[in-house]
Amino acid sequence: MPHHKEFETAGKQPGLQVWRVEKMDLKPVPSELHGNFFSGDSYLLLYTTSAPSYYVHTWIGDETSHDERGGAAIFMFQLDDFLAGKAVQFTEYQNEESNTFLGYFRHGIRYQKGGVASGFQHVVTNKVDVQRLLHVKGRHTVRGIEVDMSWASFNKGDCFIIDLGEIMYHWSGSESNVFERLKTTELAIAIRDSERGGRPDIEMIDEGSEPEEVIKVLGPKPDLPSKSSDDASADRTSKNAASLYLVSDAAGSMKTTVVAEKNPFKQDMLNQSECYILDNGGDNKIFVWKGKNANADERKAASTVAEKFIKEKNYSQNTRVQIMPAGAETALFKDFFFNWLDKDETTGPTQAFTIGRIARVEQIPFDASKLHNNNTMAAHHGMVDNGSGKVQIWRVEGDDKVPVDPSTYGQFFGGDCYLVLYSYNAGGKEKHIIYTWQGQKCSKTELGASAFLTVRLDDSMGGVATQVRVTQGQEPPHLVSVFKDKPLVIHLGGTCREHGESKPGSTRLFHIRQSSTKATRAVEVEPTASSLNTNDVFVLKTPQSLFMWKGKGGTPEETAAAKYVAGLLGGAVSEVEETKEPAGFWAALGGKGDYQTSKTLQKTLRAPRLFACSNKTGRLIAEEVPGDFTQMDLASDDVMILDTWDQIFLWVGKDANEAEKTGSAKIAEDYVYSDPSGRCGVPISTIKQGEEPLTFTGWFHAWDSKMWDKDPLQCLKDRIKKH
Repeated sequence: MPHHKEFETAGKQPGLQVWRVEKMDLKPVPSELHGNFFSGDSYLLLYTTSAPSYYVHTWIGDETSHDERGGAAIFMFQLDDFLAGKAVQFTEYQNEESNTFLGYFRHGIRYQKGGVASGFQHVVTNKVDVQRLLHVKGRHTVRGIEVDMSWASFNKGDCFIIDLGEIMYHWSGSESNVFERLKTTELAIAIRDSERGGRPDIEMIDEGSEPEEVIKVLGPKPDLPSKSSDDASADRTSKNAASLYLVSDAAGSMKTTVVAEKNPFKQDMLNQSECYILDNGGDNKIFVWKGKNANADERKAASTVAEKFIKEKNYSQNTRVQIMPAGAETALFKDFFFNWLDKDETTGPTQAFTIGRIARVEQIPFDASKLHNNNTMAAHHGMVDNGSGKVQIWRVEGDDKVPVDPSTYGQFFGGDCYLVLYSYNAGGKEKHIIYTWQGQKCSKTELGASAFLTVRLDDSMGGVATQVRVTQGQEPPHLVSVFKDKPLVIHLGGTCREHGESKPGSTRLFHIRQSSTKATRAVEVEPTASSLNTNDVFVLKTPQSLFMWKGKGGTPEETAAAKYVAGLLGGAVSEVEETKEPAGFWAALGGKGDYQTSKTLQKTLRAPRLFACSNKTGRLIAEEVPGDFTQMDLASDDVMILDTWDQIFLWVGKDANEAEKTGSAKIAEDYVYSDPSGRCGVPISTIKQGEEPLTFTGWFHAWDSKMWDKDPLQCLKDRIKKH
């Protein structure tokens, strides 16, 4: 297929390339002007990672012509073909861009009036006769929208940039907050340093203190209205429903057949010889997945497939489309599947990349000796220290807590709830974590009491503890590690039932597995053959015998933990190698049967995601922070969720309103419940501003523990000074 001459440099280096569609041709946009878009135009963008893997986007302005819109689609098809069909393709529309797209522009994007048809060009300029007004909208997804230079464009609740050429005024409405002012400052600095060559001065002014230069342009300031509530946010619960369709004869008279009516889907529903559509029309998105063995014509017809499907469903013509080959699935696509797994490949598009960033997310091996000087490792493995601090444990009984005998620390019963208080020293300061462990068979009364008792225990220590809700089977590595060389042992049954302690079964099977931090847990499971796993070690107790079954993938640490569990159960243990089991072993499990015999697939290390959350309306509203987030994105008047997939952190800002503070646990539960992948039982840590543990701060580059002590307004003023 012929290709455009601009593609000769496409994807040769990591980073972003942008072209504007001009009269069915492509013209490159200077890198200094990346993030500037004319509303009357269409654009083609290519982001290349260091793998390399490729992300191709078309961006369609609100006022673009039909021809340019069609031209952008043709160029995206040609660019994907030039890249051998390996690109993930996105269609983007003004004001509705994906977080992948927004992540390329850390300080926000700017919409300008006009376009190529009206003679507007992307030119880096130092001209001093510029005169424009940008309305800055969004707290985390920042957009600078060019509006009429008139007081009619202003309101009290937002920030604006009044660009008069030699000087740029950062105007703050009387009802705007510090966080919105910070984001406007970042955008103003980005415009000054890239688009304008660092020439203009930036001056911060507040509503009512406008200098003479501003009044000359705008006239005297009238009374202004309050901010309108049109900031778009995502309602996760209502927009995460999806259906999966098989596409047949995509290159001819396309037909779609329903594979699954609702998510979460199973990964094995996708056949490598076929193409599929994942319909998320409720959120104005559809995905086209191309199996690597699907015929060439069908793979090339993916964009046509998407257009036909959108028309059939009577969806908006601005429905966003993502097209991806097998192995290059986006995080958003994977979220609709339960427990998506990738093979642990060393090359190609299946490596875990943080979208919108150059750096690959690396697997970091655990080394306890480096916990205090490697925050990133601590965060990736969920470890605040090596588990050598002080431990106190209580069992929930009725509406009170009862101390647990220290000699039984590390043993839990699935019918109970426990409070584990862990105290440790960090930087000369004593810190605390309260793990609220909730058994799968505990009563609703105990469940509610455990939450209440956790808050009461935290309050008794001044409210400085990190609270971590733990569901049985989802224990964080650090909780497992606090029992030193003993494994965490979880028994079926409970110790405080209405009719006394439940009796253990006559036949008991314990599953022993080691975590990434070398800590082990032993969980009692149903004594059947299907519970076995070739990657692990098991202990089987019957009235007549005691077996230790060693799977082919079992580790020495798991074997040692199994011996400890055997000691708890009592009796002489017989070691059994996988495939060499005696008849009595299978008889105790109810007969020989199928079990997990494939080697463990490596989970893709997912990039962490940060959301600003609110449930003021009664529904969970979540706005994702696009791109590479930083500590500055933690707004003190917000409740934030940091989702690292295996753990969720709920960060409560000191200035969050009381409704959000008291309802923060509900916000986290709603977030997990509304996840399209069907995740459940994920550990949730509640963290207060200023009391962040290493497991949280390690996800942020260059965390500043003293940042909260600084005056944010002074920081803003320092930032607008020329470098």
